[in-house]
Amino acid sequence: MAIVSENEPITIVGGAHFSQRLLLESLKRAPVVYAADGGANLCMQYGCQPKQVIGDLDSLSPSLRSELDPSRVIHVPEQDTTDFEKLLIRVDAPFMLAVGFMGGRIDHQMAVQTVLTAYAHRKIICVGDEDVMFVSPPEIDLPLDAGTRISLYPMAPVQARSTGLYWPTDGLSFAPDGQIGTSNKAARPVTLLPSAPCML
Repeated sequence: MAIVSENEPITIVGGAHFSQRLLLESLKRAPVVYAADGGANLCMQYGCQPKQVIGDLDSLSPSLRSELDPSRVIHVPEQDTTDFEKLLIRVDAPFMLAVGFMGGRIDHQMAVQTVLTAYAHRKIICVGDEDVMFVSPPEIDLPLDAGTRISLYPMAPVQARSTGLYWPTDGLSFAPDGQIGTSNKAARPVTLLPSAPCML
């Protein structure tokens, strides 16, 4: 059960590098910030103090930690979950923009994909300087321009009906160890209808 429940969209920041521009764009849509451990480092360097920092605190700068009110820091020492998941367990919001969770270490990136899939019932969009990533809901309309890259990555066996893709997906069986949908593109606005909540 969440410790904190926000009524408005929030920005959550992770420890992978992100630009100040990206953070500012996220804050326009979701101005309340929560940080997963070391995500607070760059966030605070950009002049934004998170409402709370949650994690095992192995990567939060000691000097920056000293600037935070201790009541804003939640130390979760267990090592069975990532800092991203530690935050999601403790904070709920109607919508989350996740900055600083893409790029960086490949093992961290893969862990983010796993956590997104485990929390597919939550509205979470990871945003980076080049890409966005989320678990597709049962039906989604994407108003994309022709030629826009769109990749479909299955985290478990799944099928996906679609319209508007350059390479249609109807009738395909996707799986992590089989058919994937890397570097498809939009021919026109796209509608995607995956059969299960496991398609990134």
